[in-house]
Amino acid sequence: MIGRAAKVGHVGRRVLQSGICLGVATWVGFAAPAALAESLPEALAKAYQSNPQLNAERARQRATDENVPQALAGYRPQIVASLSGGLQAVRNLLPDNTIQSATLKPWTIGVTVTQTLFNGFKTANSVRVAELQVQSGREALRNVGQGVLLDAVTAYTNVLANQSLVEAQRSNVAFLREILGVTQRRLNAGDVTPTDTAQAEARLSRGQADLNAAEVNLAISRATYTQVIGNPPGQLRPPEPVDRYLPRSRDDATAMAFKEHPAVLAAGFDVDVASTTIHVAESSLLPSITVQGSASHASEADPTLSTFRTDQASVIAQMNAPIYDGGTAAAQTRQAKELAAQSRLVLDQVRNQARTAAIGAWVANEGAKIAVAASESEVRAAGVALEGVRKEAQGGQRTTVDVLNSQQDLISAKARLIGAQRDRVIASYTLLSAIGRLDVKTLVLNTPDYLPEVHYHQVRDAWHGLRTPSGR
Repeated sequence: MIGRAAKVGHVGRRVLQSGICLGVATWVGFAAPAALAESLPEALAKAYQSNPQLNAERARQRATDENVPQALAGYRPQIVASLSGGLQAVRNLLPDNTIQSATLKPWTIGVTVTQTLFNGFKTANSVRVAELQVQSGREALRNVGQGVLLDAVTAYTNVLANQSLVEAQRSNVAFLREILGVTQRRLNAGDVTPTDTAQAEARLSRGQADLNAAEVNLAISRATYTQVIGNPPGQLRPPEPVDRYLPRSRDDATAMAFKEHPAVLAAGFDVDVASTTIHVAESSLLPSITVQGSASHASEADPTLSTFRTDQASVIAQMNAPIYDGGTAAAQTRQAKELAAQSRLVLDQVRNQARTAAIGAWVANEGAKIAVAASESEVRAAGVALEGVRKEAQGGQRTTVDVLNSQQDLISAKARLIGAQRDRVIASYTLLSAIGRLDVKTLVLNTPDYLPEVHYHQVRDAWHGLRTPSGR
């Protein structure tokens, strides 16, 4: 028994020296050379440039920008040109009972210009609504950008963590396979019982199942990384938390979320949109004044008429005052008021959600720090315990199953450490997102920041043109 334990202890020491116990530097030990590995900021820059979800949201915002020139069109004249022509058969019965017939070719060309002078402030309020929708859309775009960057952080850390877990499980399987080989040789020599071999086989099977599960999770995380980042993961550098950008207290985090989170700001703009929409609806109850100028030229080849051509020009001012429209405008006004009340309630709800998210992110980040420290201590203690069991096994005080149990404790502790390190990074970025500061500017990413204002100013005062600023 003592000789068998000594062999088991020798195998345990050899596998430990080969790297099964990565200690507190789990990710660092797995990292590739810095010159070849991709860093988290580089991955975030790629996601910011090429993520389909984010690019689709940018396209939506560009479409929202077009609401402003559409509303501004209410200030501009409407010009319509008309042209008509055709064949006209005429058959006249004269007083002397004679019949006169002819085929005429009349045609008319004209142009009409209509300018609205007053429409109950509908145009002004419509422009205001469109501008507020643009501002709300920008905050919605910023919120989607935060979500994409956080997804990228999660995908990056999951790949790195699962790579480390796969390596750990492979080393564990190698350890258990050598333990089984030693036990089988001792069984053939008659030094152990079949029970020892069965225990070693069971642990090896469990280790192989854990390795398979780790490899499956790694394949899934790599696919998710490709979906979010835009390319398959290569060698990755261990990421660092972003504590330098985080608030110092939970109260500061809550205050920042109230003031800066894009979802809160977007909901605030939505309240303004709904309130201004009430004035748009009320404009239908006010009079409207328009001026219309027209000019036309007509040719009439009827021999019975004294004129063959007619030129006309006119300028007409018109005022329309609604008296009763069946209640449509009143219903639309009441509807707009209810929608405004709803938007204010939604704003309160979003603020509560932002506060809850900020507090939750703060607590999770603080808890992640404690979890990492505890996991590091657990790994160190589990390593010491395994070494102690190995030495006791050499003295005949421990059995094969005791060594296997200690090895399993060490692997479980190391898996928890890898998970805690992953959660630590994700929690710091989640808190940064909860306060509304997870963006290119804050993280100083090496990529141009997308500025929705550029497209807005390109199209705001456009009077004509079918092509988009990008040339489509």
